[in-house]
Amino acid sequence: MESDDSPKYIKCLLGGAFAGMVVDFALFPLDTVKTRLQSELGFWKSGGFRKIYSGIGSVAVGSAPNAALFFCTYETVKHLFKSKIGFQNDQFAQMIAASTGEAVACLIRVPTEVIKQRSQATKVKSIKIFRNTVRNEGFKGLYRGYLTTLLREIPFGLVQYPLWETLKSKWYQRIKQPLHPWQATVCGAIAGGFAAFVTTPLDVAKTRIMLAQKGSKHASGDVIFVLKSIWKSSGTRGLFSGVVPRVLWIAFGGALFLGSYDTFKYLTKNL
Repeated sequence: MESDDSPKYIKCLLGGAFAGMVVDFALFPLDTVKTRLQSELGFWKSGGFRKIYSGIGSVAVGSAPNAALFFCTYETVKHLFKSKIGFQNDQFAQMIAASTGEAVACLIRVPTEVIKQRSQATKVKSIKIFRNTVRNEGFKGLYRGYLTTLLREIPFGLVQYPLWETLKSKWYQRIKQPLHPWQATVCGAIAGGFAAFVTTPLDVAKTRIMLAQKGSKHASGDVIFVLKSIWKSSGTRGLFSGVVPRVLWIAFGGALFLGSYDTFKYLTKNL
């Protein structure tokens, strides 16, 4: 018989899809600014503040399934570690669950990111970017930067989700009652903002790889080479380019994403 804390897959799917759509559409302009700041062409040549919603089409297609897949995997792995395997270290279970969830979700996230970021940096419509990428690079071109994205997302998940769960747990211990959705939202903002800051260099490398011309050294996906190249040309400032909009985007995004997910679960707790 299924235990009370076992994941409810329909809730995970719908809650994740709802959270993903809320955050991606609400905060897309900040993401565009961040991408253009990180582009080798520079902010103004990449479009500045013009056409700030370029690339929204790919997000509309990929946002819901990406987030739904993440939360289904996250909740399932966390449950397996705690209930089936009998591993009682909550933070370790959360870290493994977050890493696994990110790896699986990237199967959808990376093609979406490739199309979105190229559209943000060039102002070309998403569908045309998709066609050009497949025609010139094949479907593997949609997965350029997959490894770099994993190298960014796994450390990000290792920081964000255990911190989110820990903050909620500490808050619960202090007030001695279940948290309201707004409280989970505050915890999500803090966790997201901190994780965003420490993983910014990997995000910059991922952006450079995805935007690089086919055949260039950056396009090869060599993360170490790209990081060294950025360091040599721009130093610490280059490695943390776009850090302010990234932290703001993910702090607000963490609030909306994790808060929306907890809100959905709260509103459907009796279903």
